[in-house]
Amino acid sequence: MSRTPRIVVLAGGVGGSRFALGVRGALHARGIDNTAESLTVVVNTGDDLWLSGVRLQPDIDSIVYALAGVNDTARGWGREGDSERVNAELQAWGTGWPWFTLGDLDLGTHLARTDWLREGLTPTDVLERMQRRWPLGARLLPMTDAEVDTIVTVRAEDGALTRRMHFQEWWTRHRATLEPVRFDNPGIEVATPAPGVIAAIEDADAVLIAPSNPVVSIGPILAVPGIRDALRQTAAPVVGVSPIIGGRVVRGMADVCLAAIGVETSAAAVAEHYGARAAGGVLDTWLVGEEDAAVAPDVEGLGIRSVVTPLWMTDAETSASLAERALSTAGV
Repeated sequence: MSRTPRIVVLAGGVGGSRFALGVRGALHARGIDNTAESLTVVVNTGDDLWLSGVRLQPDIDSIVYALAGVNDTARGWGREGDSERVNAELQAWGTGWPWFTLGDLDLGTHLARTDWLREGLTPTDVLERMQRRWPLGARLLPMTDAEVDTIVTVRAEDGALTRRMHFQEWWTRHRATLEPVRFDNPGIEVATPAPGVIAAIEDADAVLIAPSNPVVSIGPILAVPGIRDALRQTAAPVVGVSPIIGGRVVRGMADVCLAAIGVETSAAAVAEHYGARAAGGVLDTWLVGEEDAAVAPDVEGLGIRSVVTPLWMTDAETSASLAERALSTAGV
């Protein structure tokens, strides 16, 4: 391809952050210096919430921090070298969630975002302004400007009653130990894709679905009206990367989320969950780990091309290698 390729990545969480870094690295390795003109990342905003009077966007911040090189790689979230003095003071005043830590540097991000939102900027405007601070090498777009926070309905301890809570409470406080009945994004059925999202998908040379949580990271993106249709209609190949390696989740509690929607924790089952574009789904190709080579025929049986390749993203080199395989598989 003589011109600079146009790549769209759908992403959220740590897996999405690492994969976005990998795609940027693969483009650099190809000699593309201005990767921001080539790479667009559409980020999940279902994790967002209001807390202590400020608007938090965990997946957006994770990807911004990772691309900026200021993320805390040990914890997997927040800023490297952050302190928690303000968080301790908030807890002393009895505000916020005592089990949800806000770092001081991270709070600076949330305060700036909230100030801009109160000025009348949209989340898309805010994210564009955030990207002026660091050379991220990518254009980041929220999936929507609407507030469509993820709500989890869980089964109560008596096994009969149910109660609802924000995803962050279920994930962070309870560590997904409460059995989920379903995941909802109230208002998403009338939400619209953020400006630029549909055009990016329509104009792409390749669309890559990161190995993010299929239910609470990629699921909300696909649930925004218009995005799934755009994926089905784009001329670009759609290549997904399995978040399941060796029949196990790589990080977090995605297996609990999958079980709640009746999907097995296997590379083939997640591929079936996304579905083949030829059958009304969103995938043309599915990258599965070498550990899951045995399920490749099952994926092919779904009408989805299966490519067996190393999936572990342990460092910048392996992340870029995986991204390069996804790009080359897409014919880019």
